[in-house]
Amino acid sequence: MPHASPGVEIRELSSPDELEDLARVFDDVWRPDPANRPVSTDMLRALSHAGNYVTGAFIGDHLAGGSVAFFAAPVGQTLHSHITGVSRRGRGHHVGYALKMHQRRWALHRGLSTITWTFDPLVARNAYFNITKLGAEPCHYYEDFYGDIGDELGGDDDSDRVLASWDLRADDEPAAEANSAEELVASGAVLGIDIESGRPEARTDRFDPATTIVVPVPRDIEAMRHSHPVDAARWRIALREALSPLLVEGHSRRSVDFLRSGHYVLGAAGSGAAPGSENP
Repeated sequence: MPHASPGVEIRELSSPDELEDLARVFDDVWRPDPANRPVSTDMLRALSHAGNYVTGAFIGDHLAGGSVAFFAAPVGQTLHSHITGVSRRGRGHHVGYALKMHQRRWALHRGLSTITWTFDPLVARNAYFNITKLGAEPCHYYEDFYGDIGDELGGDDDSDRVLASWDLRADDEPAAEANSAEELVASGAVLGIDIESGRPEARTDRFDPATTIVVPVPRDIEAMRHSHPVDAARWRIALREALSPLLVEGHSRRSVDFLRSGHYVLGAAGSGAAPGSENP
């Protein structure tokens, strides 16, 4: 797996002018209420001054993206990535990938072993990037994690998030993508969300510890939030009901993959448990 994106330079930022530019990039990506920016310039300055991870991605002289992370518990082991965004100028240049690879090297250089972050489990492209391309492990589901964010991307939807944990000591190459959703169902997997009625409906009655579960999501929930907000809200509830009971710790933990077609694939209970893990 290459660790660089040609033409993209990643560097740490610290000056007030650089940090204001970075805050504007995040504003461009999320289009928030001006009174509730994703992160303020003064907070970026404080995080940078305290030795945390505040970086920008440049294409030539243009700031095209950035990432902000801070040290987290367990102390000395974990970096929590709070926000990573790529502007319209940066699209098509693999800026997001370059940022995560730089963040990984930065953390390893400081003796850390894990990077965590949260993502909206309804956004298929993010789930694919996090789980399949990077190899991060979804480990917990949080209902309405941030409360009312008020940004344009999220619309009026609840801010449900899944916590991803990236083991920096693991092999660089994530496992090969699983079979198609249709092939998995044909071989005995069950669908965790039914859409035959035209509405998404969680089918937790089908869940069994020994069964692989396939959970679909819309291909573009962000567009759906604008064009069909009621349908998008239904998908939020259905995914919450289906996915939250499947992301558990301990010996019952399931392996989690994500298909390019927009399907979570959760293996049988125990398939994602680390050797010697304990039930919480």
